[in-house]
Amino acid sequence: MSDARKKTVGGNWKMNLDREGVRALSAGLAGAGLPVGGVDVAVYCPFPYLTVAGEALGDSGLKLGAQDFYVEPNGAYTGEVSLAMLQDCGVSTVLVGHSERRHVIGEDDVLCNAKVLAGLQAGLEVVLCVGEKLEQREAGQTDAVNAAQLCYGLAGVSANQMAKVTIAYEPVWAIGTGKTATPEDAQAAHAAIRGVLGSVLFDEATATGVRIQYGGSMKPGNAAELLAQPDIDGGLIGGASLKVEDFSAIVGAAAG
Repeated sequence: MSDARKKTVGGNWKMNLDREGVRALSAGLAGAGLPVGGVDVAVYCPFPYLTVAGEALGDSGLKLGAQDFYVEPNGAYTGEVSLAMLQDCGVSTVLVGHSERRHVIGEDDVLCNAKVLAGLQAGLEVVLCVGEKLEQREAGQTDAVNAAQLCYGLAGVSANQMAKVTIAYEPVWAIGTGKTATPEDAQAAHAAIRGVLGSVLFDEATATGVRIQYGGSMKPGNAAELLAQPDIDGGLIGGASLKVEDFSAIVGAAAG
């Protein structure tokens, strides 16, 4: 890993928990001594409980994140949530293009790109998620799929703006299934992503500074081996982020 890249671990709580569950989990994480070892840590909370989480996190140093948003400013967009609203709740980082947004909700690359640009324009940190489905992996298309999603998603983003962008590699077949890419396979995908950043979209210096998280069923038992790979700079954690002990263990593994 480059000395310029801090590890970063995000907890994606998805559509889980209730008000008290969010408060308890946030307070537990705030009291767990996170972040540690210079690791950046964020939690991505369901919309209704953002203020609950923010109040419980307090001045712990954990970042409050949102799982989604709409690209337009406040106005006549029934059911949507704007970036201004999220910032008013204390949000500093947002997810874009999570596999469930792409493959369950139906978001395409054009919308993901619009969200990346809007998030950066608002001054937020943006985590752009990319990854292949099982049939694409079996057809040997992993690198091509990731490259296409990167090129679409980062269209119009400058090299300077990449300082606020993190990439999350999410093999869709490994999310919520208990399956995990081997450390070697995950490293190969991350290295290919960094190669696209360095040779197609930007330059080597920019690519070296971009953090690339692994987002496919990282757990305490496999985190250290995955995070030891040279191009894996952290994790975007699903199920394991719902338990203070598990999430803390992964952050500890990231700290080395």
